[in-house]
Amino acid sequence: MKNLKYTISIAASPKKVWDTMTGKETYKDWTNAAWPGSDFKGEWKQGENLKFTGNDGSGTLATVTIFDPYSKILLTHIALLQPGSIEDTESEWAKKWTGSLECYNFTEKGGTTELTIDMKVNEDWEAMFNEDWPKALARLKQICEA
Repeated sequence: MKNLKYTISIAASPKKVWDTMTGKETYKDWTNAAWPGSDFKGEWKQGENLKFTGNDGSGTLATVTIFDPYSKILLTHIALLQPGSIEDTESEWAKKWTGSLECYNFTEKGGTTELTIDMKVNEDWEAMFNEDWPKALARLKQICEA
């Protein structure tokens, strides 16, 4: 597994950044900058499963492992989703993805929020995330600061 880290400073409170990041409509807006058609189903709540999908219904299934409002969210990916929300834990790609971690840390620093995304993923996804996270975070910043 490869450790990846992305950080951005946003001129807004941790609550504003958190609410924008996890809000149903605003989530679609900021994620679509990098992953067109992105959406989620489920509740951002500890112990809950979230389905993150694209236009065709494929995506990933994750468990909210840590949920500390306005401070930290940890997602543990437990399956890939095939179109139709079919859970895949057996394919080669699913085995490489299952167990990936995605952690969001919100730190207040002098009136701004430093948002850090720490990921632990198979190196096969490194190039995609290195290209796409900066786009998504730039859009999140734009929405929060508007």
